[in-house]
Amino acid sequence: MSVPGIRDEILKARAYVAGKTIEEVKRDYGLTDVIKLGSNENPYAPFPAARQAMIDEIERINEYPDASFRDLRAMIGSRFGRDAASIAIGHGAGGILETIAATFLRTGDEVILPTQSYGLYREISKVAGAVVREVALNEHYTIDPDAMREAITDQTKLVWLCNPNNPTGTIIDVAAYERLRDALPPNAWLVVDEAYAEFAAEENLPATARDLDTHNVIIVRTFSKAYGLAGGRIGYAVARPQLITVIDTVSEPFNANRIGIAGARACLSDDWDVIQSTRARICSSRSYLEDALVRRGLTVTPTHTNFVFFESRFDAERLADVMLRNGVIVRSAAAWGYPKHTRVTIGTEDENETFLQTLDNALVQLAEE
Repeated sequence: MSVPGIRDEILKARAYVAGKTIEEVKRDYGLTDVIKLGSNENPYAPFPAARQAMIDEIERINEYPDASFRDLRAMIGSRFGRDAASIAIGHGAGGILETIAATFLRTGDEVILPTQSYGLYREISKVAGAVVREVALNEHYTIDPDAMREAITDQTKLVWLCNPNNPTGTIIDVAAYERLRDALPPNAWLVVDEAYAEFAAEENLPATARDLDTHNVIIVRTFSKAYGLAGGRIGYAVARPQLITVIDTVSEPFNANRIGIAGARACLSDDWDVIQSTRARICSSRSYLEDALVRRGLTVTPTHTNFVFFESRFDAERLADVMLRNGVIVRSAAAWGYPKHTRVTIGTEDENETFLQTLDNALVQLAEE
């Protein structure tokens, strides 16, 4: 039965499909031990000061947070050489992306996005009534800014760019980014989603923060990955102050929760050193896991994130299901158009070993089927 009154644009969109939770897998498969390596979460968080700050903040949960999020905005801004007026806080990076879509898009506007990337770009653009123009990744599973540049028309309003890219973990060529940036029409904006940027070498990424006052560029980041606050739902945009004022006007009031804000502040102050050492630990484990997968004859795409994208000769949906039934959650990349590829999050050292052992058994089982 259809629901009366729903906008046609909504009917064209699809809901975001999240990975299975540990609780779901335990219940559905009768397991007691499950490790989750499918949602790119930080296995070492919450960090000590953030944990305590969030516990303490519970005492004030009956109060609305400061609508300006003044302290957190100032702390984030200082990391980018900006002041608080250049920062907008939102309900996760997803909330920020939705607000950006609501700020710029109307029926008939065009957006350009990579086909194999974060699926939310496509759906929030459809909901806004925009025409979606997709550009496939190149043969190296990398976003091609030059191909995206060629897709620009006078009707282009937003270009969604995920760097490093999810699910492939690749980064774009800096010179190609600059050509795309410079090709934007006057009323079009380049939205650079840098959710995984903390795991990449800074010198390999475009200096997007330098473009904010001279080009139509918006940076979007999150506390979900490197800072381990995925459940805290704190994301932010960095842009010129005039645009931040508009974004704050469009977004809902109190659009970030008090507990998450407390955790984010602690991450940027007392937990800063431990977060940096943890990030280095994850990157070291990433190299170990890449090498281990290559030794098993699997094809690994070099990654700049906290996950690894690899290809086997087996159906990825089947491989993920076998792994799941043995207590290891990974993500098939079939939904992105890669039927033989799998995405696995970097876990703790013990979790990585469990993943490799379970993968070995799964590959043997699939070879015998």
